Amino acid sequence: MDRDQQPAEPRGRITDEALEKLYALVGRELRTERFVRFATPDTLRNFVNGIGDLNPLFRDPEYATWTRWGGIVAHPCFPYARHYPGRTRFGLPGVHGFFGGNDWRWFRQVKPGDQIACTERVTGVEEKSSRLSSRLVLTRTETSYFNQRDELVAVAEGWSTRHERDRLKSTADKKEDKQEQPADRPSRHDYPEAQLDEIEHLSGAEESGIRGGEPRYVEDVTAGEALPAIVRGPLSHMDITAYLIGVGRSRGSHGVLLREAKRHPAHYFRQARGAGVEYTGLGHMQASTAKGLGAPGAYDYGPQRISWLATLLTNWMGDLGRLVRLRAELRGFNVIGDTTWLKGTVTSTYQDGDRWLVDCEVWGENQLGERTMPGLATVALPSRTAPRRDGGGS
Repeated sequence: MDRDQQPAEPRGRITDEALEKLYALVGRELRTERFVRFATPDTLRNFVNGIGDLNPLFRDPEYATWTRWGGIVAHPCFPYARHYPGRTRFGLPGVHGFFGGNDWRWFRQVKPGDQIACTERVTGVEEKSSRLSSRLVLTRTETSYFNQRDELVAVAEGWSTRHERDRLKSTADKKEDKQEQPADRPSRHDYPEAQLDEIEHLSGAEESGIRGGEPRYVEDVTAGEALPAIVRGPLSHMDITAYLIGVGRSRGSHGVLLREAKRHPAHYFRQARGAGVEYTGLGHMQASTAKGLGAPGAYDYGPQRISWLATLLTNWMGDLGRLVRLRAELRGFNVIGDTTWLKGTVTSTYQDGDRWLVDCEVWGENQLGERTMPGLATVALPSRTAPRRDGGGS
């Protein structure tokens, strides 16, 4: 990386030529990320530590030995540790990307000893207009995860939006001229004492609300019933750091980092001459960088928030339940100091072949009452009147 020529931040352009090259990638297989490949008791526990999940089925071998699974299993979102489906790491070099969401479908449990492999292909490219940056490009991928027996574990659709950094900065600058924060909201929320008490009480009560070994039968579920809410926040830098440890997403340091920066210069930058090399995802940790991208402050990772939503469902369904599908869209920033309540309601129950399924509307809602993450989910539950079926492998 040339210290004299490297810009403060990569400033790629969404040109017709760049778009033509991006459209040509549709249908192509991409090289996947390489972070955590092996499922071990340690990597499974690190992951749930990183998302604040207390379910003993994912972390306590003694407890899990006596469950239907015979040992601990992975949290459904553990494959994020192998590869982020849909992350903006292809095409449009130097053009900033925001993670947009995932649509997960699960077929098998991941257990200690499993090795996770995956393939990813580009499925769509679409140019759209944006309030944040005037012009954006939406990219979509499909990622398939397999175990060492070549059995399909999960498939995830992922999508992200791409924005020119200069346009994002000018949007933020214009709002500052009007004495308004980006996204028209304060950079840090001032909580009333009663609201902090509510957050602490709900967080402390989460472990006792995990269904665990008490089966939740489909006959006991009715449309319209609410899932017991859980809470994550107020978001801190420690929460983000713990999550990065949980998914193993280190890009190295010192010489290792410099080597990566030379290989992928559009993803790294120096903030000033004499400063160290930074990754373009610095907005997740540094408020000034985030505000330059139109965000109110440093913000969480999309897969981090989606994993919280999966915990809402696994807490509710119990050890005999299976999470079949989870779709979640990132519709707003979740910045340092924000709190997210994960909520849901049952919309329907029905039989599909030999499985009993429950559809739910689920969402993340911040302390301002804004739904920053709408979603939907499907859970397979046991029935009192029918033989148990897992609906997709061990």
